[in-house]
Amino acid sequence: MTTRGKKKASKKEDDNLEQRQYDPNHLLDTLIQKLGIKNDAALSRALEVAPPVISKIRHNRLPVGASLLIRMHEVSEMSIRELRQLMGDRRAKFRISDKQFKPKSPAEEKK
Repeated sequence: MTTRGKKKASKKEDDNLEQRQYDPNHLLDTLIQKLGIKNDAALSRALEVAPPVISKIRHNRLPVGASLLIRMHEVSEMSIRELRQLMGDRRAKFRISDKQFKPKSPAEEKK
């Protein structure tokens, strides 16, 4: 049997598939349960982030960043791998953008 008639999935289709599998709500709900707290506001206090951060993550407007993932690990004592699996991230490596480690220019520091 040949694969001649099959078309390779486009990057957009791959992104859509990945987006469907990514569900930070499961991660947030599990953390709330594990920490024995009541709601997102209490979770934001436990993680020491502003409440809108949790809301934006829950509504897929903000990804779970590396620093927040590390904070979740510290608070919950769950492994980073477990936390990533809870939100549906099945990648073998977690890459951080260069912008997060780029030092600020002197002009940016004055602002």
